[in-house]
Order: sequence, then structure tokens, then C-alpha cells
Amino acid sequence: MEPVFNNKVLDRLIIIGETAHVPISVIINKSDLDENNLIAEWKELYDDIGYKVFITSAVTGQGLNELINSISVGKNLFFGHSGVGKSSLLNTIFPGLELKVGRISGFTDKGTHTTVTSSMIQVGSGTFVIDTPGIREIDPFGIRKEDLGHYFLEFTGYINDCKFNTCTHFHEPNCAVIGAVEKGEISEKRYESYLRILDTIEEDINF
Repeated sequence: MEPVFNNKVLDRLIIIGETAHVPISVIINKSDLDENNLIAEWKELYDDIGYKVFITSAVTGQGLNELINSISVGKNLFFGHSGVGKSSLLNTIFPGLELKVGRISGFTDKGTHTTVTSSMIQVGSGTFVIDTPGIREIDPFGIRKEDLGHYFLEFTGYINDCKFNTCTHFHEPNCAVIGAVEKGEISEKRYESYLRILDTIEEDINF
């Protein structure tokens, strides 16, 4: 798939949504390029966490009716990595939008920025979609290290069993989250994402 599916970017986007307390759905687009059937594993992972996952393709039409039916009255923000096909998907779902689309850069294997500003477009009575510029790098802001785990939904059943109430689930003894990872009850891929995000949180943020 182009660009290659990047769960670590997705997890950062999910954290941003969780901190804003907005409903989150995951769209894995370009399923027509999934020659090795890797999407099924990612869908299962995020389904199990509790997110609604849509598998879509603007080329074959897979999943588009389900996605259309999920778009609710109000504002629906499409936000993601550069080159994942947000604008192409919206053009297919809502003919006439004529949003600009681009190609993947052969040099960087990343999307080129064709959407340069966020656009909110009315697509129905009281229903809007917002197309945003693709992002290359992003990190959540304004989160304490000891609070990050609360935004990983699969951690919530274990956090209260940690020895320390300020546990960062990294090096502390008797950490229930680490124990769950070791038992296979929490995905190692998600825990690795957690540690990468934890490493980017600044110690000196004033709250």
C-alpha cells in the first residue's frame, strides 16, 4: 500500500481525538492495494479496542456505503497521514466536491500536499465534512506522562491495579499495564506506540 500503513501515526491521531473527547472512527483506505491482506489484522486490533473500523477503497467502492451511512448530522472531520486518499474518498462519496488529489512521491514514499487548507463543506441538511491537509509528523500536546495511559482505551481496565497512581507504565514495579502486555492481553504494537508517544512528552510543561 502507498503510503505504507503506519499505526504509530494513527495512534497519535487517536490520542488527539481522545483528548478532545470526540467520537473516533478509523478508516483504512486503499484496500485495493492490500495484496498481502494485512488490513484484516489491523482491523481486528482496533475493533477489539472498541473503535469502529471502516475498510474502504475509492477504486473498488469497498466500504463506501457503510461509511456514508456512518456520517452523522453535524461536523465530520477527515484527518490523516499525507497520501492516504482523504480527498479521493470524499470525491467518490460526494460527487461534485472536486477536491484536489495528488500522487505519492516516488522519492519519499509519502503523500504530496494537495489540500493546503481545511475546508468545511455542507453535504446534507445539517451535515458537514471537513477535509484537512495531510500530516507528516504530529505529536499530542498538553498531556502529562502519567495521564497518557488514560487515552489508550485498552489500558483502562488495568491502570487502577498499578502500584503507583502516577505510574507511567514504563519502568515502575508492579505495573499492571506492563503485566497485561507480557500476558498478551494488550497489543505489543499499541504498547510500542504508547512508549514512543511517552518519549515525546516534555517534562517541563506547566499545567
